[in-house]
Amino acid sequence: MSAVPAESLAGRLAEPAARAVVDQVLHDCGADYHRPAEPSEPTAPSEPADTTLRHTISEVAARTGLTAHTLRWYERIGLLDPIDRSHAGRRLYSDGDLSRLAFLSRLRLTAMPVADMLRYVELAREGDHTFEGRRDLLIAHRDEVRQKIADLHATLAVLDYKIDIYSGKK
Repeated sequence: MSAVPAESLAGRLAEPAARAVVDQVLHDCGADYHRPAEPSEPTAPSEPADTTLRHTISEVAARTGLTAHTLRWYERIGLLDPIDRSHAGRRLYSDGDLSRLAFLSRLRLTAMPVADMLRYVELAREGDHTFEGRRDLLIAHRDEVRQKIADLHATLAVLDYKIDIYSGKK
């Protein structure tokens, strides 16, 4: 099966509803992404994620859909930096931690192996000189995701065909 062309994806993302969803996902992931401003629209500088510790593990679990066990595991294996603790020893997460978790959740949703997620995080920790390595890792994964999307579209077509047969339309 052929991969979904980038042009067709870009065309669908140009639709306002799709663009709004993408913008929200990028915001949640802490992406330094800004669409080109309209001529009358001023551009806003990118603001770094707030590092104020304010979210308990139960709040983070509720917001992210991840279990407290998964959050502790992510910290233990290094997907998250060591989480600061309150004076009582309870984990406290920042908005920056939430942004990283949103991005990691998106990667897991696309079935990126945890080993690749760890590699990405390790590269990010090494600094800006690893941009090329991070980009290459994401490009390779994007190609896999596009192939899966193409496979799902083909499977959906088969399902639609079968449904039409059973509905007496074919």
